[in-house]
Amino acid sequence: MGRQAGVVLYVFAMVTVVVGVDVLFFRHRFWERLMVNVGIVLVFAAFYLRFLKRA
Repeated sequence: MGRQAGVVLYVFAMVTVVVGVDVLFFRHRFWERLMVNVGIVLVFAAFYLRFLKRA
């Protein structure tokens, strides 16, 4: 149960960052917002795969 809770918190943190950046910087710019959101998700995925994933 602890691992699942950690993953849920990690996904919640990612969603919070994406929504925060959208609201603060890219409210009315669709393509810029989309590119930044994809970049944020890729950074979170790379960090997860590098440091948090257990084999």
